[in-house]
Amino acid sequence: MPHDFRTNAEIIVNTNVKGEIFECNEGLSFWGGVDPKTGYIIDVHHPNHGNFLSKKFILMPTSRGSCSGSGVLLQLAQNGLAPAALIFHETEEILTLGAIVADQLFDKKVAILRLPKDIYSALAMADKAEIFENTLMFGSERIKLRELNIDTLNLNSKDQSILDGNHGAAQQIAMETICKMAAIQNAKELIDVTKGHIDGCILAHDANLIFAEKMYQLGASISIPTTINAISVNRNNWQSQGIKPDFGNKASRLADAYVKMGALPTYTCAPYLLEEIPKEHEVIGWSESNAVIYANSILGAKTQKHPDYFDLFVAMTGRAPKAGVYLSEERMPKYEISIDLPNKFDDSIWPMIGWLIGKFSPNKIPLVTGLEKTSLTGDDMKAICAAFGTTSAAPMLHINGHTPGDKLSSIQQMDKFKITREHLVTLWKDFNNADINVDLVAIGSPHASLSECRNFVKFFNGKSCSPNVKTIITIGRDVLSQAKDEGILEELERTGIQVISDICWCSITEPIFPNNTSVIMTNSGKYAHYAHGLTGRKTRFGSLEDCAKTAQSGLAKSDLPSWLSN
Repeated sequence: MPHDFRTNAEIIVNTNVKGEIFECNEGLSFWGGVDPKTGYIIDVHHPNHGNFLSKKFILMPTSRGSCSGSGVLLQLAQNGLAPAALIFHETEEILTLGAIVADQLFDKKVAILRLPKDIYSALAMADKAEIFENTLMFGSERIKLRELNIDTLNLNSKDQSILDGNHGAAQQIAMETICKMAAIQNAKELIDVTKGHIDGCILAHDANLIFAEKMYQLGASISIPTTINAISVNRNNWQSQGIKPDFGNKASRLADAYVKMGALPTYTCAPYLLEEIPKEHEVIGWSESNAVIYANSILGAKTQKHPDYFDLFVAMTGRAPKAGVYLSEERMPKYEISIDLPNKFDDSIWPMIGWLIGKFSPNKIPLVTGLEKTSLTGDDMKAICAAFGTTSAAPMLHINGHTPGDKLSSIQQMDKFKITREHLVTLWKDFNNADINVDLVAIGSPHASLSECRNFVKFFNGKSCSPNVKTIITIGRDVLSQAKDEGILEELERTGIQVISDICWCSITEPIFPNNTSVIMTNSGKYAHYAHGLTGRKTRFGSLEDCAKTAQSGLAKSDLPSWLSN
């Protein structure tokens, strides 16, 4: 007989399916981590790199990394390469949302289960499993699965009217999905949000375009001020940059679909660099992992890390599940990570520290200590947040003495971990796994700030880029305008640096990305993590000044930086 409902084993997207068991002991970002064209894991930093996920029962504690993982799962489903089932034992929203959208809008089924740890562990020991008529079967086990129930959610009259279909098909789809995600997050009600940020506007695959145009055709309309992320082409100039018309037109259609729905054409992955930014305690609905983490951690605003596609639903309704870090009690740290800071260092330390914080706190909000006497710039914070978002599923972190809600070290007894020089050395070597001959210097992942542009010019000191090195900075339109007004843009271009707006390194494709590139140099922990999986090229990593020197000489440092070697 099947086990009864007391197991709390839950099926969120239901389908009858069978397959082999494959366990990932570590969370995986599907964006930058799984190739939607093949179904293989391409994240070289993940312990299961190279494994095939399609048609299998994939177990992992939860996902991590980019909000765009939902789009990758939808594309895998469109390609017939999705896992048969995704099974978690912790709360997971990004891949879950992708499966809900695949089912609800496109009738593509990927089973999503959330299991108690004991059943999850038992399943991980099996070779094969099957889901049939709300029952999970493996070995001699028969586990009855509880279906998602949204009836307990307390909706106001307008929410209910939207859910009943009185405001059109698009609004109804949005509210249905919001209610499902609220049930997954154990929310009792919805909350108003004042600003949105759309992430799923990169043409990484056709699924993003298919989704956006379908929602627009159904009548979707954004109801709150909403910015839009970096896209896949320089929207107004791609025709002169050698972009193939098919790709350029599709990428433009994708961006235009969101603008037609009411999004502002900001085209930046760093919306916190815009003039109008969220205030402390403001409740917003953002996607894009680095932006969410920066908004929560540095600005003190409140937003869940909304998956791609869900960000549109939130922007359409101005409503989100009242759960997670929208709740003050859920913003408290659960884990302390202390930094054994070297006596001397350069700005390359911050993305490495962010990456390591996420590595050692993959699912919990951490409190970072050891930096209380250190000055941190906005660029330092940006680097920390972006790198943290590649290795952690958490939507925020606290840096004691620097971020809103600081001085938290005495609030409770927490598990502790110390990041030492040895951790930094190991990571520096991991990031620097390529030949020292560099073909491409990549700055702006996330988009470069005005101060980063100023400093990059300063490090050239009147010199020019080597003719053998392509050097590109990606920035938002807002920063581009400021750089032009200050004369910085002219100085950058005089040195041979190409400055491009609207796109960023996570979305650049050939020929903007030079096809003869073998080695990339970057100061971004985010791009150092994702570049190999996205481009097939290896990386060198260093400070902003290191990148400037490499752009001039074509050679990266072969040894550890002096501050790490001493």
